[in-house]
Amino acid sequence: MDFLLNPTSVGDKLISMVLAVVIFGVIMAVLLFAIDRPKVPNWVIVAAFLGPVAILLAVGLFYPAAGTVVRSFQVSVNAVGPDGGPVINPNTGQRLTELGFSFDNYTRVFTDPAFQKTLLNTVWWVVLVPVVSTLFGLIYAVLVDRTRFEKAAKALVFLPMAISMVGASIIWKFVYEYRQGGSPQIGLANQVLVWLGADPYQFIITQPWNTFFLIVVMIWINAGFAMTILSAAIKAVPDDIVEAAQIDGATGFKLFRRVTVPTIRPAVVVVLTTIAMGSLKAFDVVRTMTGGNYGTSIVANEFYTQSFRQGEGGKGIGAALAVVLFVIIIPVIVYNVRQMRLAEEVR
Repeated sequence: MDFLLNPTSVGDKLISMVLAVVIFGVIMAVLLFAIDRPKVPNWVIVAAFLGPVAILLAVGLFYPAAGTVVRSFQVSVNAVGPDGGPVINPNTGQRLTELGFSFDNYTRVFTDPAFQKTLLNTVWWVVLVPVVSTLFGLIYAVLVDRTRFEKAAKALVFLPMAISMVGASIIWKFVYEYRQGGSPQIGLANQVLVWLGADPYQFIITQPWNTFFLIVVMIWINAGFAMTILSAAIKAVPDDIVEAAQIDGATGFKLFRRVTVPTIRPAVVVVLTTIAMGSLKAFDVVRTMTGGNYGTSIVANEFYTQSFRQGEGGKGIGAALAVVLFVIIIPVIVYNVRQMRLAEEVR
């Protein structure tokens, strides 16, 4: 039975997966059969459905979250023996270390210049991606609304949403591809610069603007989402409100600013906060295009680098970054949920 708990070959893994699916199906069948009995109390039905979910949440979410918080306060310190001196490993001759508790990880996150750069980049991502994506999506939705080519125009902007983050990053790596001056350019951006008479530019590695060129990728992906939601909100604006405003003399930009935008404000807020949450968790774009090098790292990428690439010494820093990211995202989630409830109440 050991091969079921620790499968090593493809066959063992396949058997384990099939067995897990069968066990899950049997358990669900037993639960559904049992709760369908007429004399079963309601609390048994509730426990049957919510119990497994509560257990899985506790094991898969709350326990790791609590462990991350604890790990964020742990730092490696030299072990001290009963005599007050360092403890030496007799086999290697090196000092032994043990985990101690302190705020050093958080202090380092907010004072180390490299991590300060990471936090600053994250701020740029959280500010620029939602604002520019929402602004572009709003303007685009208004311009193509009820035009002859509305469906085709919307599909063109929405298509990037169907591409994975990694796929979009690879596409834009080709767009930003650099060849030295005089050589044939295979990157679209540099070919345009050459056509305009400028020298090729290393978009991905030249600081500080490379961060903004990565942000463009995220904006390209999210603009379709913003356009779709805002276009639906614009179409839901009651015609009598628009006609009343037109009778009062509001047309063009004045009608857009005084009537359309205030009416769809809940949708705009939801789009802004949703994209902001996605930007805080952005990882794929940076990891695929630069790996966090050239001063482009953000919190989510640095958390991965410290936790899984820097060995035991980086786990505390990685946990501290995860906690910081979690604390930052909580108010955004609360505000987003509140706005969605307000929008539901308006309906």
